[in-house]
Amino acid sequence: MATKNKTVIVTGAAKGIGKGIAIALAKDGFNIVVADMKQDECDAAAKELQALGVESVGIVCDVSSAAAVEGLFKQTVAKFGKLDALVNNAGVYPFVPFDKMTEADWDKVMTVNLKSVFLCSHEAAKVLPPGGRIVSVSSVASLIGFEGLTHYCASKGGINAFTRALALELAPRKITVNAVAPGAINTPGASGGGDEQTKQTVALIPLARMGEPADIANAVAFLVSDKSDYITGQVIVVDGGWTLR
Repeated sequence: MATKNKTVIVTGAAKGIGKGIAIALAKDGFNIVVADMKQDECDAAAKELQALGVESVGIVCDVSSAAAVEGLFKQTVAKFGKLDALVNNAGVYPFVPFDKMTEADWDKVMTVNLKSVFLCSHEAAKVLPPGGRIVSVSSVASLIGFEGLTHYCASKGGINAFTRALALELAPRKITVNAVAPGAINTPGASGGGDEQTKQTVALIPLARMGEPADIANAVAFLVSDKSDYITGQVIVVDGGWTLR
């Protein structure tokens, strides 16, 4: 089935990995709903996507709020008449040592990273047609541990388990559910460690480079496409071989 006139919601799409995903899917012909926290950033991303020849709209949405998520999907269907795919990308990763971690720290990460995937997927499942796609952005932190990120690792591990279980439930409707687990990716949020931290990270990666948003976007674009029609319940690791060591 051609992607022309298909519509996808990408959460956290105003910048970073989410924006890279939105650009890749726009190039594949999808109309894009940019869901993020700031209207001006949503609008700027949507305008950039429109320049690629597709329809795009920016919608402010706190994906940890059930009411906001319901509104996002209602606005999407009202604008485009349907939804063909959902990409759960929004997430946060504040470093907090475990002995200093508060209940509020834990709850924020679990709510934004994991509860949002439930909320968005729950709404998507109501409207996706046969052949629909749900793709969530997990992390290599779902597979290996990182100090200072116990809450983040737990949330991303939850995404993997959720993906496998939901894939079983939606398979009878011919809707596939998969996840992509990025490694170290060059994004504005990941650049805080400086050049030395980047060098140390690259030294651990067999392909000897940081990943780019496009690397994740290409994997997501494949899972959203018809080429992945027989793949469901899987977590595809895109990390340059980092987790092989």
